[in-house]
Amino acid sequence: MRKDFCLLAYTVCIGIALVAGGCNDWLDVKPKSQAESEELFSREQGFKDALTACYIKMNSTSLYGMELMVSSIEYMAQFWDFTNNNDRNAKLFKDFDYSSSLVESTFKSIYSNFYNTIVQANSVLENLQLHGEVIENEKLRKMIEAEALGIRAFCHFDILRLFGQLPQNATIHVQLPYAKTVGVETIPYYTFDDYVGLVLDDINKAQNLFKECDPVLDYPFAELNAASGVGLEDSYMGYRRFRFNYWAMEALKARLYLYIGNKEKAYTAAHNVIDAKTNSGQIVIDLVRSKDFYSECILALSNNEIKDIKNDILNGTLSSTSNFMTAANYGKLFSGKVTTDDFRAKDFWAETVSNGSYTYYEFVKYKQPEDNIVNNSEEWMIRYQVIPLIRLSEMYLIVMETAELTEANKLYKSYMAEKNALITTDMAREELNAEILNEYRREFWGEGQMFYAYKRLGVKEMMWKTDREVEEKDYIVPLPTTESGSN
Repeated sequence: MRKDFCLLAYTVCIGIALVAGGCNDWLDVKPKSQAESEELFSREQGFKDALTACYIKMNSTSLYGMELMVSSIEYMAQFWDFTNNNDRNAKLFKDFDYSSSLVESTFKSIYSNFYNTIVQANSVLENLQLHGEVIENEKLRKMIEAEALGIRAFCHFDILRLFGQLPQNATIHVQLPYAKTVGVETIPYYTFDDYVGLVLDDINKAQNLFKECDPVLDYPFAELNAASGVGLEDSYMGYRRFRFNYWAMEALKARLYLYIGNKEKAYTAAHNVIDAKTNSGQIVIDLVRSKDFYSECILALSNNEIKDIKNDILNGTLSSTSNFMTAANYGKLFSGKVTTDDFRAKDFWAETVSNGSYTYYEFVKYKQPEDNIVNNSEEWMIRYQVIPLIRLSEMYLIVMETAELTEANKLYKSYMAEKNALITTDMAREELNAEILNEYRREFWGEGQMFYAYKRLGVKEMMWKTDREVEEKDYIVPLPTTESGSN
């Protein structure tokens, strides 16, 4: 089925963002003519810059730089308490008021930036076919292609999770566009199953390319993400947990299979990531044993504006911009099987007292050190500028949810032990599933994953939403009014 698909201002994607110097010093995105575009892709560095621009776009405040990290998507999951004079209109998102002009404009920007990123990736892919010979290193050429495919798959999947129908038992059906070209032209819309098939196809293509070029198959993440680590022929091949990589595609596959209800394939893919070893038998990545969640990232972004986000909406004062948690809700989050010895209870939240009487909890997961504490710019990028997109903890939760009960209980105990929460008794399936859902709340707060977990399960009673049940339509963000209509 084909419908007119307006890419809005997506042609700006032809205007590649160029890199100036280090990893976080970006020039502005500027429109480019066709001639300028051809000049850009006439050299190897141009392809690197063009791919880097995709990551820049993913880091925007409209995407994972804020709205799909700590802001709108978390309000929709009923996270965050806020003052009565909150100037972010959080209640509109909590109430799923998609008709309000503010909510509508927010999601229009999200949708637009998703497709900007996708078309940017498509530009890289198309020009690889036209001018790929300028990249003499075959492994580098395959790496760039694989990363572009990975970005396209990842963004389309999150479009599906946000704007698409319920993955199971849907009565409201939504068709969505899957963009595989550059430019403003007629783009086909696809049914849910067909759209999923296209995402999987891109994942598999990317993974097959990564098999032939990704250094993570030869070195653990820890060695690749360190200046003191291995020396690579081309430094662009490094920092693999901050870029799309072979294991990120396997993890994305696990997330997707779980989302559509294919538990067997979700189990296999997630287990593959947990058990991942290099060609020489080294463990690729370990489950984190401290508050340093960044060390278990399989895929992440490095964003030098996290400090600004922290100071703006996660600050420790009860201002009109701040998000926080009441003491009562903190107690609910870490009740039951989990004790306050859990490092997430201790290290992701800080008890604060306002006006000498009111106790609340400030979210400090993204807390930045004083500027004079960390002098190493690389350490700052790796430790304090991380926006996690996929972490190993999620793979453990996927296996727990899809495994046979004995294995699931065993894995849950070992997982919780790493979180400094000792679990000694086995649970029935229903009880364990409830705890797994609680773990999504505790583990991924501020990472934008809870709303999608609720949507996947079709949850009608969200924790902290007491005014009414959540309906099917609440889980489906309407497409921007600039779209021709596909529902």
